[in-house]
Amino acid sequence: MDRMKVAIHHRKGSFSDRWIEYLQEKNIPYVLLNAFDNDIIKQIKDHKATHFMWHFNQNYFEDMLHAKNLFRSVNQIGIKTYPNEESYWHFDDKVAQKYLLEALEVPLVKADVFYHQKEAEKYIEKTSFPKVFKLKGGAGSINVKLVKTKQEAKKLVNKAFNGGFAAFDSWAVFTDTIERFWRQKTRHNFLRILKWGFKGIFVDKQYKVFPKQRNYVYFQEFIPGLKYDIRLIVIGAKCYYLKRNTRDNDFRASGSGMLEFAPGQFNLEAVDIAFKAARKLNMVSVAYDFIFDSEDKPLMVEISYGFQPVVYDRCLGYYDADLNWHEAKVNLEYEIVHSFLNDF
Repeated sequence: MDRMKVAIHHRKGSFSDRWIEYLQEKNIPYVLLNAFDNDIIKQIKDHKATHFMWHFNQNYFEDMLHAKNLFRSVNQIGIKTYPNEESYWHFDDKVAQKYLLEALEVPLVKADVFYHQKEAEKYIEKTSFPKVFKLKGGAGSINVKLVKTKQEAKKLVNKAFNGGFAAFDSWAVFTDTIERFWRQKTRHNFLRILKWGFKGIFVDKQYKVFPKQRNYVYFQEFIPGLKYDIRLIVIGAKCYYLKRNTRDNDFRASGSGMLEFAPGQFNLEAVDIAFKAARKLNMVSVAYDFIFDSEDKPLMVEISYGFQPVVYDRCLGYYDADLNWHEAKVNLEYEIVHSFLNDF
C-alpha cells in the first residue's frame, strides 16, 4: 500500500466517518475532496489519488444526478472507485435490478414492467390480484403499495402514464413515523415525528426536486403470509444477517424498525445464494433483501451497494461461505474499505 492514496468525498453520518478512522489507523494516505467541485477531476489527478470513495445517497438529488457520471469518468483514468460501476449502475432502481437478477438466474420474486399504457392494461385484465406496486426508487418501503383489485391497478396505471408519481412520498414517511411512535412510544420517536412532519412535508425541498416517476409501471408478485424478511450483506468472505419484522397488519418489513440481530431459524440456502450472486455481481458490498415463500424457498427482492450506517453495529457476527456462523464484533464500514483497498 506504499503508493496508495485514497480520495474521499466526506459527508458526516455516512460510511466515510469510519473510512477516515480506518485510514488513519492503518496510516494510509488520504485526502478529503468535494465531489461537486467544478475541477474535481483535476484535484483527483493533482493529489495523485489511486482510489476514490463516495457513499452517495439515493435521498439526495444532487448525488443521483452527479455520482454515476463522476465515477465513470474517474474510472477512465485508471482510478478505482467505491462503489464500482457494477455496483452503482442499478443503484436505487428496482426495474434495472429486475433485469439484472433475471440475467443472473437467481431465485427472485417475479416482477412485471410495462412501458406503454395499453400493454399494462392488457396485463391487468389477464393477471390475478393482489399485486405489489413499486416505483423504481425509494428506501424503507415508502414507494410500495399493495394493489388488491383490478380497479386499483387501473387507477395506478392511468396515473403512471399521465400525471405520474412524486418520487418521494413525504406523507408516507410521516404516517410511518407516527405508527412507529405508537408502537415503541419513546421520546426519541416523538421527536422524529416532529422532525419528519415539519421537515418532510413543510420545509425540506430536497425531496421535491426529484422528477416525477412516469411512463412505466412495476408490479411484483405478492407473497402472502409474510411475517418478516431478512437483510443479508456480503462483503468479501463474510455475510452479515439482520431480520426485519413486518408492521402490524402489513406485508412490509423494510422500514418497520422492528429488527432482530440474533441469527434465528431460516433457510440457509439464502446465504449460499447471496455469496454466489456476489461473485457474479462483482460488488465490494452488496445488501440483499430476501423473503421466503410458502415452501420456505428464499426469494430475492432487491439489492443495493449501500445501507443505513451504524444500524448494523448491532449485528452479532457473520456467516462464512460454508454457511458456518461466527460471533464477532461488526464494523461494516471497516470491512468495506478493507475489502476495497485489497481488491476484495
